[in-house]
Amino acid sequence: SLHTSTTTTMFAINASLRHASIAAAKRSSNRFFHASPSALEKLNVEGLASRVNLEGQNVLMRVDLNVPLSKEDDITVTDDTRLRAIVPTTKFLLDKGANVILCSHFGRPKGEIIETGKNGRLNPVVPHLQNLLGVDVKKVDDCMGSDVESAASQLSSGEVLLLENTRFYKGETKNDPELAAGLGKLANYFVMDAFGTAHRAHSSTAGVADHMELSAAGYLLDKELKYLKGAVDSPDRPLCAIVGGAKVSTKIPVIESLIEKCDTILLGGGMIFTFYKALGHDIGASLVEDDMVVLASKLMKQAEEKGVKLVLPPDVVLADAFDNNANTAVAKYTEISGDWRGLDVGPETLDLFASEIEKCNTVVFNGPMGVFEMPNFAAGTVTVAELLAKATQERGAVTIVGGGDSVAAVNQAGLGDKVSHISTGGGASLELLEGKELPGVAALTEV
Repeated sequence: SLHTSTTTTMFAINASLRHASIAAAKRSSNRFFHASPSALEKLNVEGLASRVNLEGQNVLMRVDLNVPLSKEDDITVTDDTRLRAIVPTTKFLLDKGANVILCSHFGRPKGEIIETGKNGRLNPVVPHLQNLLGVDVKKVDDCMGSDVESAASQLSSGEVLLLENTRFYKGETKNDPELAAGLGKLANYFVMDAFGTAHRAHSSTAGVADHMELSAAGYLLDKELKYLKGAVDSPDRPLCAIVGGAKVSTKIPVIESLIEKCDTILLGGGMIFTFYKALGHDIGASLVEDDMVVLASKLMKQAEEKGVKLVLPPDVVLADAFDNNANTAVAKYTEISGDWRGLDVGPETLDLFASEIEKCNTVVFNGPMGVFEMPNFAAGTVTVAELLAKATQERGAVTIVGGGDSVAAVNQAGLGDKVSHISTGGGASLELLEGKELPGVAALTEV
C-alpha cells in the first residue's frame, strides 16, 4: 500500500543513495555553484567580444521590455525591473564600441498597430532607458523596412536604437522568415537576452539568428542557463525541489523530470489534494483534479521506485470558504472533511520542510504553497521563501526561485536578494527544469 504508517506521507530515499549524496557533499570542498558543461555550450556576450572587434559594429539585441504601465495614464512605467535587467549586457556592448539595436515585443497586439497602452508602442520606455544607460536612445516606429535599415546604417559607434514592438507583425509569433530576414538586415551580430521568451520560436528570438554571423547569449540569459540547467544537470547534491501551485496538470512534466534528478521533492499548493485523494483520503471541499488522481498515484510509485523522497504535507490550514476572512483550522491531512477546504500548508509541514531543506545543498522552488495572495494563507509560501534565504545566507546553499508566483512571493517577502537566483521566466523556467531545449537558446552559436 502507498499509505505509510507515519503522519508524514513520504517515501524513504534509498539508503545507499543517501549515503552517496552525503559523501559527495562532503567531498565538495565548497558549496558554490558549478555550471554544467551543457550550460556553457553556447557563445556568450564576452565570448562574442573576444572573437570579433565590435567597434562600430551593429549588434541586434533581443530584450524583454514588457514593463507594467500606470492604469491612470497608460504611459508611466510603474516597475522598471525588466529595464534594469538589460543594462549589464547593453553597457558591456556599448563599452566595446558597438551600436546596440534593441528589439522587444510589448504585450499582445496580435498583429495590430496600437498607439498606447500595454499592447502599444514602446515609447514609454525610452526616457527610462536613457536614464539607466546614460546615453541617448533613438527610436524608430517600425522594426523592419527601408526606414529602419537607413536608421541602423547611420549609427556610428556606441549608439542605441530602439525598434518598435515586434508583435505589430502577426508573423512574429509564427517565426515568419520575412520578419526574421528584415531584422537580420540591421546587424551582423545577435545577442539574445530575453529569457522569458526563449521558449518561444519567434522571428525575433530564433529565426533572426539564421541571418547573423554570430549569435550569443547576454548576461541575463547566460545566468539563467547556468543556474537552471546547472541545477538539474550537475547540482551540488543533495538536490531538493519544492513544487507548489494549484494544479497537478500544469506541473506533471516538471515533477516527472524532477523525479529523475532529485533526491527530495516537497509538494505544496492546491495540487496536494489530488495526491491525498489518490491515497484514499477525504479532502472535503478542497481543490481536486479528479482526472489526475490515477496519475498522482503513478508519480508517487515512480518516486518510490527511484528511491526519491516525495514529501506530502502532514497538515494543512483549512478554511470554510475561499475568503481571506473565512473561519480557519489546522488539521492533519487525514482529518479533512465536509465543507472545509485546504488553503495553505500547516505548521508541522513547515517544520518538516525546514529539516528537509537543511539537508540539501541545492534547492529549486517553483509554485506557491497556498493561496499566498490572501494574507491569512500566505504563511506557507513566505516561510519557504525565508527557509531558502536562510539556507543561502547561513551555509551557502544554491537556492533558485522560478515561476511567476513564487518569484512574486519571494519579492513580496523582501527576500529577492537573499536567494542565489531568481528566474525571470515563467514558462521558460519550467521548460528548462523539464529538460527541454529552448528555441531561443538552440538558435545561438555553439562555442
